[in-house]
Amino acid sequence: MFNVEFISGNLGNGFIAVVNIMDWVKRRKISSVDQSLTALAISRIIVLWSVYIMISMFSMYPELKVTIITVKLTNLIWIISNHFSIWMATILSILYFLKVANFSNSIFLYLRWRFTKVVPVALLVSLFLLFVNILVVEIQIDMWMDQFKANVSYSCKLKKFAHITRLLVLTNAMFPLVPFTVSMTMFFLLIFSLWKHVKKIKHITKSSRDASTTAHITALKAIVAFLLLYTIFTFSLFVQLWSHEFEENIIFKNIFRVGIIAFPSLHSFVLIMGNSKLRQTSLLVLTALRCKIQGCAPLSL
Repeated sequence: MFNVEFISGNLGNGFIAVVNIMDWVKRRKISSVDQSLTALAISRIIVLWSVYIMISMFSMYPELKVTIITVKLTNLIWIISNHFSIWMATILSILYFLKVANFSNSIFLYLRWRFTKVVPVALLVSLFLLFVNILVVEIQIDMWMDQFKANVSYSCKLKKFAHITRLLVLTNAMFPLVPFTVSMTMFFLLIFSLWKHVKKIKHITKSSRDASTTAHITALKAIVAFLLLYTIFTFSLFVQLWSHEFEENIIFKNIFRVGIIAFPSLHSFVLIMGNSKLRQTSLLVLTALRCKIQGCAPLSL
């Protein structure tokens, strides 16, 4: 299951990146949403490879000795890749909200008017939090290693790092609460906007489905998928913490491996199905592959 998620995640995220980059080269321009989707897909590929390499390495060599440099390097790669993966998904939620929602509030209208400046500001905030996250983790590792060196040698086996692993997981789980809270806020505001819109058009027509309602529902589906998969992702991290108390129980280790990679893998297909351009392109690719296998002539547009 872990390998299947890894392969499908690379295919899905790679497809998003390639389609948007090719469209960018062809049209000489790219929208803010497509920019965010491309950056998100690239960050997800980095997350998938970093997680796959680290888990595979430690699974194949459980007695592997790790030094402070190894701990810092693997933790730094994880923090940076996971940080941008979560924040780009959050920025995408913000863009969906600003494009779809309908409020007369002055702050909302100002943000919609300054639509192109929202992404740089959000990235600056995320970079500041990334810097703080790395700084806090580096201090924690150095403090723990100073105490550790006083009793044992400079390196130890992987299982000896149970304490610092728990500390790092807890710290790294705290900082993504900021983008998660922002996405939750976008979700509730979109629901409120949809409720107001449906209530308004019911006085005009019997049907409650129009272009705006469909756009609201599509955006909500994307945000719900992100929140749900991220919840599974966070739960898998805490399962890793508990697994140190049950080292012989393989179930905990499998839950962690499958759950932690499900977020960057499955979310890519949710984004493909929620984007008309990506969805249509994926259908064309699947049709062409099927026709190539069956030996028929694919339909051209």
